[in-house]
Amino acid sequence: MTNWIGAILKYRAVILLAVLGFCRPALSQEVSVALLRPEAIQPAPIAAAPMVQAFQPATFPEARSHRFWDRENSLLFATSAAFSAADFVITRDNLRAGGQELNPVTRVFSGSTAGLAVNFAGETVGVVGLSYFFHKTGHHKLERAVSMLNIGASGAAVTYDLAHR
Repeated sequence: MTNWIGAILKYRAVILLAVLGFCRPALSQEVSVALLRPEAIQPAPIAAAPMVQAFQPATFPEARSHRFWDRENSLLFATSAAFSAADFVITRDNLRAGGQELNPVTRVFSGSTAGLAVNFAGETVGVVGLSYFFHKTGHHKLERAVSMLNIGASGAAVTYDLAHR
């Protein structure tokens, strides 16, 4: 079976040139200006609109601005910190009982309780910092989405750890 594939591939340069040759007629199907009737080619009237028009960029409505530490962000950050603390406690208990950390980043810090606490505290500080960055750059939906994503991930980790005790 491989003999006939090898025989075909032996002449691969000839096959490539043949395929490219068959593609040439498809490329030559453009309309030539010489074939157009001369009366169909008319110059634009001088009194018509100018050939070049100024570009006006589209303006988007301003996003609702808010203070960074408003009620919604405060609740999101408190919830994120609470879920991170719960994840820390349950992960520490599972590691003491002989379990294994599944997150490769957290696994680096899982050798001691202090290292694990630094990991989860850093996670919470990182959420607040990234949210502040998005707030300052005007991405207010992303600012809130960072906290929500972290709450979801920590909630899933807590649920998984509780189910596998």
